Amino acid sequence: MNLQESAASSDFGEWVSEHWDGAVIMPLQILLILVVAWILRRIVHRAIDHALIRMTRERPTRMYGLPGRVRTVDPLTTTAGERRRQRAEAVGSVLRSASSVLIYGIAIVMVLSLLGLPLASLIASAGLVTAALAFGAQNLVKDFLAGIAMLMEDQYGVGDVVDAGPASGTVEEVGLRITRLRDANGVIWYIRNGEIIRLGNKTQGWAVATLDVPVPYGEDLGRVNDVITTTLNELAEDENWRQKILEPPAVLGIESLTADTVTIRISVSTPPLAHDEVTRELRARLKRAFDAAGIRAPLPTHGHPNGNG
Repeated sequence: MNLQESAASSDFGEWVSEHWDGAVIMPLQILLILVVAWILRRIVHRAIDHALIRMTRERPTRMYGLPGRVRTVDPLTTTAGERRRQRAEAVGSVLRSASSVLIYGIAIVMVLSLLGLPLASLIASAGLVTAALAFGAQNLVKDFLAGIAMLMEDQYGVGDVVDAGPASGTVEEVGLRITRLRDANGVIWYIRNGEIIRLGNKTQGWAVATLDVPVPYGEDLGRVNDVITTTLNELAEDENWRQKILEPPAVLGIESLTADTVTIRISVSTPPLAHDEVTRELRARLKRAFDAAGIRAPLPTHGHPNGNG
């Protein structure tokens, strides 16, 4: 019995000495690689989260210059926090996913190398599979890349009013693949980021209220300009409208001239989305001022082209 036990112990010792690397060292090495990868991933994700938290706490300071001397800040008001939050979440999701794929990819390659598998053929096969998937999902990849570029460049955000071609409205949600808009009729539009060829943002910087004022050809233009200038100054000095006029309004001059009408163009710089409201108020004030000054609107010409009634 002792001889049998001694032989068994000797056989076990020989087996352990022969398979020590494969049975003990290699599993420990694989476990160590996976643990290090997991710890490194946690550290990178936490660093990304801290960086994004700091980014969302910072207030936007980008400035937009007017044609003249006035400068105004990007008008992020009640939606500023939501805009920055969604942008940070989208960017953070991309960074976390990319870091996880990179770290775990390196760890898997190291494990396969320890196992003695042919990495060259595996990498070639993985490359072919990746290329096939990328070709089949090229529209999806295009949307994600466009979404990442849009977020990095901060082209628009939640609360902005944009014109994206077929669909226009207020941005309600910004994602990496799809942007959601709600138009003036309440219809929700889902736009793929990769399909946005051109986009106009109506809420960044400043806007211009342009108004063409027709007056009869025989009116004294000096008197008309005095009435218009007085009306513009009164509007700019009104406490209820002072915040909606960024620069002193300007009479640009005669825009068009016909046999019956002289059209004078007026320009007023306003905050984003305020130009329509300012234009309507200016029309009403000019109507009252023209009535008080006896300036009548030009009458349409009736009759035949040859002048016969």
